[in-house]
Amino acid sequence: QLRLAESGGGSVQPGDSLRLSCQVSGGRISEYDMGWFRQVPGQEREFVASINWVGEKVRYGGFVEGRFTISRDNVKNTVDLQMDNLKPEDTAVYYCSRARVSIKAANPNDFGVWGQGTQVTVSS
Repeated sequence: QLRLAESGGGSVQPGDSLRLSCQVSGGRISEYDMGWFRQVPGQEREFVASINWVGEKVRYGGFVEGRFTISRDNVKNTVDLQMDNLKPEDTAVYYCSRARVSIKAANPNDFGVWGQGTQVTVSS
């Protein structure tokens, strides 16, 4: 059974950095686009970033503004999200996700396998 396990969340101050990691087990990610999303209680899940299956193409949500970097390691079966210059509005639960279909470019609506999430809190 495929399992996505996020780690690296925590409580930081504005301007700090965090690196989230997603370890996938029970299946290989090498043929799937991978992504990160976030959700604040009471709000819809929001697209943060995605990376295609070979790691050549990345996409970011409009709010990222160059502060986040998504990367993947298909040998280790991991996907990371480096977040710099964090702002209070980045506070959310961050989820790792795998696209539903292999070897196909995924739009944000094409992700359908989720981890349990990791909490990121940014406050002074």
